[in-house]
Amino acid sequence: MIRLDVDARGVATLTLARADKHNALSQAMIDDLTQMAARIAADRTIRVVVLAADGPTFCAGGDLGWMRDQIAGDTAQRRAAAVSLAGMLQALNTLPQPIVGRLQGNAFGGGVGLACICDVAIAADHARFGLTETRLGLIPATIGPYVLARIGEGYARRVFMSGRMFNAAEAVTLGILARAVPAGDLDAAIAGEVAPYLSCGPVAVAAAKRFARSLGPVIDAETIARSVDALIAVWDGPEAKEGISAFFDKRSPQWTGSE
Repeated sequence: MIRLDVDARGVATLTLARADKHNALSQAMIDDLTQMAARIAADRTIRVVVLAADGPTFCAGGDLGWMRDQIAGDTAQRRAAAVSLAGMLQALNTLPQPIVGRLQGNAFGGGVGLACICDVAIAADHARFGLTETRLGLIPATIGPYVLARIGEGYARRVFMSGRMFNAAEAVTLGILARAVPAGDLDAAIAGEVAPYLSCGPVAVAAAKRFARSLGPVIDAETIARSVDALIAVWDGPEAKEGISAFFDKRSPQWTGSE
């Protein structure tokens, strides 16, 4: 479900490889990404990481079958799942190597979170985005610290609660993306972002990244615990169960007033 390839230059390509499910984040993918992050962090021959995905979609967010399992489980099970998702995001966010995101297609929910842990994210200009959790009676909690760190509260409040879709141009304006380019130009744009790092001292790059993060919003164990608590509070309420059930039943949730 996750593939890691490292070339002779020390450029690692970390690929979401679940194209048949639109690279939706299952527990297995979350675990694999966490393990791969630890492997990359320990490998000093890796200079730069490209976060990419197979298929037409970058990442559709959380796997809905996985979400349904959480609804069917108890609070402890839901908390464990949220902790693992939060841990994966933090493992990627704190990699010493720079991460360049290659978004060849749509990113929703957790997919936006993955874009926001990248140091630079570039997307194909046809890609669409959305923090769609509230449509399911959930909130973008575990990804929230990274989204807010990237785009700030003002921009976040445009898209954090409404669940609306937005295009790549707006994602650039919001700060989620550095650029949006025609799909045919995406590989060249990624190569252009990777190349400068190969002329820099890798220890200096890691130190500069660590220092930059220390000057920005603090995402520490307390912040992550708050994000997990916020998610569990919603998971344990009736709206999440109704929203996810409505999705699988192919009907509108009760709060829309539609049949």
